[in-house]
Amino acid sequence: MYGGATVVEGSMTQGAGQEPVVRTATLRDFRVPPYAQAPAPPASPHPGSAFPEGETPEGYTPTARDLPVISIDETAQVQTAPEPRPAKEPDLGPLYVVGDVHGYLDELLAALAEQGLIDTEGRWSAGNARLWFLGDFTDRGPDGIGVIDLVMRLSAEAAAAGGYCKALMGNHELLLIGAKRFADTPVNSGAGTATFQAAWLLNGGQKTDMERLQDVHLQWMSRLDAVVEEDGHLLMHSDTTAYLDYGSTIEDVNDTVHAILTRNDADECWDLFRKLTKRFAFRDESGAQAVQQLTAAYGGRRVVHGHSPIPYLTGEVGSEDGEDGAGPQVDGPHVYADGLAIAMDGGVTMAGKLLVVQLPLHD
Repeated sequence: MYGGATVVEGSMTQGAGQEPVVRTATLRDFRVPPYAQAPAPPASPHPGSAFPEGETPEGYTPTARDLPVISIDETAQVQTAPEPRPAKEPDLGPLYVVGDVHGYLDELLAALAEQGLIDTEGRWSAGNARLWFLGDFTDRGPDGIGVIDLVMRLSAEAAAAGGYCKALMGNHELLLIGAKRFADTPVNSGAGTATFQAAWLLNGGQKTDMERLQDVHLQWMSRLDAVVEEDGHLLMHSDTTAYLDYGSTIEDVNDTVHAILTRNDADECWDLFRKLTKRFAFRDESGAQAVQQLTAAYGGRRVVHGHSPIPYLTGEVGSEDGEDGAGPQVDGPHVYADGLAIAMDGGVTMAGKLLVVQLPLHD
């Protein structure tokens, strides 16, 4: 937690009737939780959002900025026709990636416009450019559903212009799907009994998002891929090697994740959420080796991820330095693990920066 905000001490295993303990957060409070260790919206006046500019949706609960809780022998003589020439590949435009948004629609619109990807009305203006969102569209911020509506609309507009806008599944998509599907159904968390509903609320779930959540949003989230490779960049949401538990190829991983969500088993979905909430696999001395495990299986030369805010990876937040109430300084992506990992979560939920950048980086 940054600044003098309060946090609710608790975990995914809080039982009914147990009152949370409220205390003042310090910079040393960030930790990996127990379970993580083992169609178109109105274009005006506010593109992508149901709420006018400057107004906060009724029921929006500001949350702590930002405390995550949590791949024949004989030869026949035949006449052969010349092999047909392969169809010409469509011209591919520049590649952009977007870090965690967490409901901060205004910041997203500003960051996309700054890169020339949308116009002043919030419409796709980047032609054949390619845009990938790294997941975590909802929770903590005021307009998660508005963010999803915007991404869905931009996907259609980009395709019509010869480009594309696509998205990966983050752990908060899994959390929102689980909260909607399973609510208070008990699941085996590995550290006691938990529920998706309690976990969602503890991780900044917004009632306004749940009220506005529609089947089209659920279907869209459930079909998102978990891992892709673009131009030598292995894109994924979480900085973890847990993806290897779901397949030895990118196709296997994505098929397995989709199959789990289709089976609709609460415990199986919880286990997927728990594993994709793990973090910091690339941060320490063995970080480069962890990246190489993933690229050896799935391809690419670098991993590009969101999930773990850059201020935590760099130690700017979580150190014993004094607090002055100012937000963390995030100027751009964080390149680490011997240059093999790029972190894209700029910490927008902790007054950092929502990052939209073009790849490859010139570092």
